Amino acid sequence: MKNFIKIYSFMLAVVLIASACGEEFLEVAPKGTELEDNYYRNAEEAYAGLVAVYDNVGGVTGPYIDKFLATNAASDDCYAGGGNSSDITAIQVWNNYTLDPANGPQESLWSKGFSGIFRANVIISKLPDVPMDENLKARYMAEAKFLRAWFYFDLVRFFENVPLFEQPISTSEMYDVLQADPSEVYTFMEEELLAAIEHLPTSVPAETEGGRATQGAARALLGKVYLQQDKFSEAAAQLEQVNGAPGGTSQYGYQLLADFGDLWIFDNKHNSESIFEINHTGQSNWGDWGCTSCTEGNWLNIMLNPRGYNKIDPAAPDYNSGWSFNTVTESLEAAMQGDPRYDATIANLQALEDAGSVEYEKGYQNTGFFLEKFTSLTSDRNEGGVIEGNFDQNKYDIRLADTYLLEAEALVRGGGNSARAQALFDAVRARVGLGSVAVSLDAIKHERRMELAGEGHRWFDLVRWGDASSVLGGSGFEAGKHEVLPIPLLELENTALQQNAEYGGTL
Repeated sequence: MKNFIKIYSFMLAVVLIASACGEEFLEVAPKGTELEDNYYRNAEEAYAGLVAVYDNVGGVTGPYIDKFLATNAASDDCYAGGGNSSDITAIQVWNNYTLDPANGPQESLWSKGFSGIFRANVIISKLPDVPMDENLKARYMAEAKFLRAWFYFDLVRFFENVPLFEQPISTSEMYDVLQADPSEVYTFMEEELLAAIEHLPTSVPAETEGGRATQGAARALLGKVYLQQDKFSEAAAQLEQVNGAPGGTSQYGYQLLADFGDLWIFDNKHNSESIFEINHTGQSNWGDWGCTSCTEGNWLNIMLNPRGYNKIDPAAPDYNSGWSFNTVTESLEAAMQGDPRYDATIANLQALEDAGSVEYEKGYQNTGFFLEKFTSLTSDRNEGGVIEGNFDQNKYDIRLADTYLLEAEALVRGGGNSARAQALFDAVRARVGLGSVAVSLDAIKHERRMELAGEGHRWFDLVRWGDASSVLGGSGFEAGKHEVLPIPLLELENTALQQNAEYGGTL
């Protein structure tokens, strides 16, 4: 979706700035609303509005905050890392669970989610009156509803108590918005996705539309929404339609890649295992370190690389020097010993240095282990703008091995088809040359960590399973508190929103 994102994203930014979340939204709404009233006159402008919603999917908000970077630091897969204990404080305090309403990633994650929702609401409200082909209109509406549900799924998992916006609201109404019961948000997401599935394409051409929502992506997200609520049979039913016969090709064309390592090749975008992918481009020349949200590049590709990297042995990997965030924990490295996915997941810089092949600067929380899935080589650089922000590796939000294991979990926990659960579980292991072991919830938990390490799932998994306090207790996690983030303080000023009870509020 390189071209899909680039064509209109910034053209529409001024039109939709009124839909940004927080203080800026309140201040500039009159100008934005005036521009918006004159927009959405034809199919091209409707398409531009849709692109603006997609643009928020991969955007970086705040001080370099990315969902992957932040949730990795909150999990037992990675530390925050960086240069020192105050380097990107927002993730440092989530890593050691000293976050509070004033300090943490919450402002960035809230802003990103609601900015996307407000953009989706604008296009959803405008589409009915746009003179255009009705089938195309139905598709755009379905995509916008999928994206609105996608943003809400993260928000309700992060914050639990969030306002439910089903249409754009005026500035005068913003101050009186109340949070919805989480069950209402989940019901809303279910309804959105069920409505969207009918009008979404079963597949899209990867070269021109890769990254746009499909029926498979909507069913996969709906399965995750159901599983989050312990609706096991409903989750399994949706995920089975996504997955098809374990190890085979599903009705949507999904199939596990033969080589696990191929998932992390920069150019291997929108492959057969990808269900919903976050797009990045290396042609985004306007972004820089002062405005990470101004580029469509993948900042992880430089943020996670080792600092001060120097290759001594010509045969050593030619990594770019980076900033050593999300250093891999000793726990994950030890768990992956002997697993065939180790080399594609973890870069062992300590072993390379011990062998005299490389040298590198030891950053904060250095373990010698880095997340190979998102490291970058000098050959991965793209010229233009700030080179560090122009890496173009996409990120998988949902991929087939993930949904295989989620369906297996739903079947095991819900007492469903045990033979199918075993086959799904075995297919993920067989892809990397591992033999069958008896499927169980504990086995699935281990397999998800090995398969999906560093991909932003681990913290959500631990919270969903109720394992976060036992696994993360040594990092400061408190049961009954740290399963959710605090509502950002900025959002509470002069509004009807309430703080979560876990952080001294009333909800």
